[in-house]
Amino acid sequence: MSNIPVNKIPSQLPVPNRLSNNTAAKSAAAVPFHEILKSKQVSMTSELKFSKHANERLASRNIDLSEDQYRRLEMGARMAYEKGIRESLVMVDDLAFIVNIKNNTVITAVNEGEEKVFTNIDGAVII
Repeated sequence: MSNIPVNKIPSQLPVPNRLSNNTAAKSAAAVPFHEILKSKQVSMTSELKFSKHANERLASRNIDLSEDQYRRLEMGARMAYEKGIRESLVMVDDLAFIVNIKNNTVITAVNEGEEKVFTNIDGAVII
């Protein structure tokens, strides 16, 4: 064991002042929050995409989207984006679509005759 006398151990160690040297905190405070938020958000101006899986489901289930249905699907994805939804169920007529809002991509499509259980979504939009 070590022979260090107990009365020789310092009772308190000095703590460096981190706040005075934290330039990152100072520079972050200079930028308004709404500008930071705006720069981080994904723009919904790009066209809605369909994943390979979604295209296969549309073909295998004989789902043909009309121009009006496609427009409403895009509108539903935009509404989900505005509400902060990340993975949305978008219902258009008797069709159901799972849309990844961050990537603006349709993941899968289901028509009226298919199963009705949807998991891993955090919101739904019915158009």
